[in-house]
Amino acid sequence: MMARPGLGILGSGKGSNCRAILESIAKRVLRAEARIGISDVPDSGILHVAREFDVTAAYLPPGKFRTKLAAEAEIELGQILRDAGVDWVVLAGWMRVLKEPMLQAFPHRILNIHPSLLPKFPGLEAWKQALAAGETITGCTVHYVDAGVDSGEIIAQREVPILPDDTPETLHARIQIAERELYPTAIRQVCA
Repeated sequence: MMARPGLGILGSGKGSNCRAILESIAKRVLRAEARIGISDVPDSGILHVAREFDVTAAYLPPGKFRTKLAAEAEIELGQILRDAGVDWVVLAGWMRVLKEPMLQAFPHRILNIHPSLLPKFPGLEAWKQALAAGETITGCTVHYVDAGVDSGEIIAQREVPILPDDTPETLHARIQIAERELYPTAIRQVCA
């Protein structure tokens, strides 16, 4: 029997995508093992979700920058993930751009989910960008992480219609539902 790939799940927020991944593992829909959950926010929801599923949870002090890790923190992150036996790094609401230390440590093995149909609307609050542009369809994208922002090779996408009465909040909520369905499926696809 082949060993299940080890996942390191990184997040900065509530942990809803982390929960969807861990539930898929628990239901044996996703043949993987979550080895560690890491956050750059001390009391983030993702850390609570990881503990709830008996996954090691770790806080990583990010350093002085708002949108990326300090160089020494990024090197430490790579070491923590390697020490935990991680094969795939899964960004689940991780709000910092990863740079060369991580990209070199896990080449073509870092996944992200983004709330738009990339390449449209990379960056922050993509659902607001889609509304402002007058789009009728948006969605979510799972992609490999590269040196750019939301620019890596696309793995899978799911469309979400934009309704005439949508607000940023209602649209974002529907995109998050699609994310929680798509991400475990896409992880299963790349880990197969």
